[in-house]
This record gives sequence, C-alpha cells and structure tokens, in this order.
Amino acid sequence: MKQDHQQNKFKVISFDKEQNKIVEIDQKRETFADVGGLDDVKKKINIDFIMPIQSPDVFEAFGKEVGGGLLFYGPPGCGKTFLARAVAGEINARFLHLELQSILSKWSGEAEQNLHEFFEDARRRTPCILFIDELDALGGNRQKMSSHHERMLVNQLLIEMDGSVSNNEGIYVIGATNTPWYLDPALRRPGRFNTLTFLPPPDFEARKEILQIKTEGKPKEDLQLDLIAKYTEHFSGADLEFLVKDAIDSAIARSFETGEIQPLTNEDVMTAMEKRQPTTLEWFGTAKNYALFSDANQDYKDVLDYISKYNL
Repeated sequence: MKQDHQQNKFKVISFDKEQNKIVEIDQKRETFADVGGLDDVKKKINIDFIMPIQSPDVFEAFGKEVGGGLLFYGPPGCGKTFLARAVAGEINARFLHLELQSILSKWSGEAEQNLHEFFEDARRRTPCILFIDELDALGGNRQKMSSHHERMLVNQLLIEMDGSVSNNEGIYVIGATNTPWYLDPALRRPGRFNTLTFLPPPDFEARKEILQIKTEGKPKEDLQLDLIAKYTEHFSGADLEFLVKDAIDSAIARSFETGEIQPLTNEDVMTAMEKRQPTTLEWFGTAKNYALFSDANQDYKDVLDYISKYNL
C-alpha cells in the first residue's frame, strides 16, 4: 500500500467524471480516533471485522468464519461514509468509493461490465476497502424488480462479491444504505454482507464535537455548545451542519446591514434551531414498522432499542 506515514495520508480511489476514469487522490488518513462517539459501534466493528482481518488464524482456530462485508444502515446524514473511511485507516488500506454514476448505463450489459471492471481495479489495488454507498440502488430485491436489466446487475454484484470470477483476497467490502429492508436477501448470506451495523444519530458528546468543528475558525461569540447540543437530540450530522449554515447566514446578513463583520451568536444558532426539526424522525417512523412487523431474525433490534430509549 502506498502510504505516506510522515504526512499521515493514504490513497482514496474515486471516479473522475471529467477524465472518465478512476483516479487516486492523496487524502488525510482518518481512523476511529477521528470519529466522535459511536463507541459501541466501533467496538463491534473491531471485533466482527477488523480483528478477523488482522488475526485470521485465531478466529479460524475457533471455527469462526473469516470474511464477509460490513453493512452500515441508519438515518441519512449520520456518517456512514466517514466511518467507512475510518475503517480503511484502521487497517491501512486504500479506500475505493464505488459511485453509481460510474456504473449505471442505459445500454444492456454495460453496467455489469462496468461493475466487473471496478472490482478488477480493486483487485489490483489491494489491500483496499471497497465502499458501496446507496447499496439499495445497486442491490435491490430482484423479486420486486420488473426490469431484467436491473436483475442482471444484482446478479453481477453477487458474482463479484463471491470472487467466483477472480481472487478477492485483500478486498474488504463495506456497503451503506438507509433502507436495508429493500436489499436482495442474497446479499445478506454469509460471505457477503453478513455483519449488519446500525449507525444512530450522534449522541450528546458527538453533537457537541460536530458543532465545535463546524463553528471553528468563524467570527463568533462564546457559544453555549453544551446547551445547543442538548436541544438538538436526534439531529444527524448533516442536520447540524445545515443548522450552523443557517446561523452563519444570519451573521453574514447582519454584517452587510452594519457594514462590519458581526460575530456568530448564540441567538443566531438558537433561532436557526427553532426553524429545523431532526430529519431522522421520519426515518425512524418507517424503520419502526419494518422492525416490528417484518424482522423475523431481529436484524433491526438496535433500531427498536433506540426508539425505546428515547420514547420515539
């Protein structure tokens, strides 16, 4: 792996639409230390995913199957991509982000070929985390698809993940979705996405940290971040980002009115907060129905635990 230890960077692989090809970009190497909160989630990932990669002999000695991918699910805007990057940093692997626009095509058979070529590129760049965001758009339930073209793309994804066309050693797949109940059941079989991980909205400490990061370096008064974090329960990271953006817009408007820079104030943030509701609540309403009535294996028990804890 090409890593610059002095500058603490690693390779991120992405699809450049202008060049119409996959490119490598040096970016800051994140690890779990950069992820605020989610201690239980990080512990689970370490035991179920990272430790088997780092010490496979120990797990195999106890008959525990090594392999398979991680599947992150939860409300939108709760840091699935960032956490996947942190996993790549933890195991010193390249990070390959499979973007749908680089795969999908209106021509029959071309999307499957594009997907195969992306996996082939990953096989040449091991060790790597291959991250598939919006997995439901690529691996939806085939029984509910009317298009043969869509079903064939799901088939191709299953083939690539099984490594039946090539050797997948050193490729670690992480998927992310807001709607895991729409995925094809075959993707949840052992050796594929066999570890399901719920990413909840940030807790109090994580919200406070996010607010600190988003307001850092801005002209501001001494903000009461403890109070703001307290009253933004169930806000996603994206919700908090937009809240701060709204507050900053108020400070900018005031600056133009007075002709000089006006600092961001607690009143700006509190006013912005009154105009926003956490977007995660709608997601929990939908997820609750699936967890209660369509979850024979209790895959979504963590969702019900969160709902019960906060009386949603």
